[in-house]
Amino acid sequence: MKPIYINQNDSNEKFLYLQLYDIIKQRILTGEMKSGEKLPSLRTLSKDLGISITTAELAYNQLLVEGYISSRPKSGYYIAEISPSPSHAKVSAPLSEISGFTFEPSAYISDPSCFDFVKWKKCSARVFNDYTDQLLFESDPQGEPILRFEISKYLYSSRGVTASPEQIVIGAGTQQITSHLSRILIKMGLRLVCLEEPGYLPVQSMFRDAGFTISHIPVASDGIEIAKLPANIQSAVYVNPSNQFPTGAVMPVGRRYELLDWAAQNNSIIIEDDYDSELRYFGKPVPALQGLDNRSCVVYLGTFSSTLFPAVKISYMVLPEKMAQIFRSIKHEYTQTCSKAEQLTLAFFMEDGHYYTGIRKLRSLYSQKLQAALSAFSAHGGGVASPIDTHSGINLTVKVRSRKKAEQLCEEAKSLGLQMVPLSEITDQETSALIFYYSRLPLERIEPLIKGLIELWRS
Repeated sequence: MKPIYINQNDSNEKFLYLQLYDIIKQRILTGEMKSGEKLPSLRTLSKDLGISITTAELAYNQLLVEGYISSRPKSGYYIAEISPSPSHAKVSAPLSEISGFTFEPSAYISDPSCFDFVKWKKCSARVFNDYTDQLLFESDPQGEPILRFEISKYLYSSRGVTASPEQIVIGAGTQQITSHLSRILIKMGLRLVCLEEPGYLPVQSMFRDAGFTISHIPVASDGIEIAKLPANIQSAVYVNPSNQFPTGAVMPVGRRYELLDWAAQNNSIIIEDDYDSELRYFGKPVPALQGLDNRSCVVYLGTFSSTLFPAVKISYMVLPEKMAQIFRSIKHEYTQTCSKAEQLTLAFFMEDGHYYTGIRKLRSLYSQKLQAALSAFSAHGGGVASPIDTHSGINLTVKVRSRKKAEQLCEEAKSLGLQMVPLSEITDQETSALIFYYSRLPLERIEPLIKGLIELWRS
């Protein structure tokens, strides 16, 4: 293999492994490293580059997760079979000194330095060594019972959600879960879904495609405006009470009880999307709405997408018992699209406590990154950019004052290795605000990157 050179001036392990990961990935995409070619061992690579084995392993693990390389037991790491995209025919020019970070389309996912890939591989090996007989049969359309059991334990301890494994439905991503939920709501006779405005646009598309009438309800500083929800009409309302997207509004407990009263009085359903609820950094988390519900009117939605890694797409919903009965009556019509092996691996990963350890690491690291981003925008963004303060999640909503179009602002951010998207692309709101994803940025680079970004926007 052609020698690799990385910048040793920054000794931070996260930054070094990202350099190594990007160099190898680019060589694979340009065809410089061929399919089937063996990579140096972790020990050899760390010795040749003068880095720790941990740094080398982090880079290899990320390449492994994204499918660029494969691992063969007792043999080592090899380049996987990949057809490089024409867009990668040439390696792009290095970013300016301001950047110090390579842009990744997946910059909004979990920081892999907090994920224990070694433990995950051990749990996966346990599945293939001890449970091969189970892998010969299709997965339960409702999800593997052992994973549903682990999810029920986790939700009760972390979010106060009360649910038996029989009330939990597992699917490969939010789209499949929403499809199942739509079918259940239609069987209950519901045809109207109320959505927060502003809100997450893909949710609107999913329910509209399923044939529902959509009603938009304004969001105030303390959550959805309950007084504007329909009265005397059976409907469903989709809310983010713990971290409303994109405003970051948190619904106080008192307002949550008001919403529960509205649902009970109108024979309606509340769909609680608790996305990113695990990633709350300051103060005690407000309990989940579902945990306050004693009238069986709340559907709770959750996902592992922001706490694991992209290759594992596992989402779930907790149904009131009456709705769970409807699903069990029709589940034979569905095939489980979520990998049985991944479900079992995740169940063992949770059972052994590794998932909980990873969450604690993410909270600690992301709270520092969030504070760094808020401080940087406060120090350098005067008159140009101001973020909406938040206490959770992996992104910031940034209000920008500029004559430039949102698309141009995002392209300029991309040139510095920053991931930003126009808020108008993922909400139904016309706005110049942008969504800034910080989860994959090295902590020590956040302040100089944001400073450079503001200077670029001012130019």
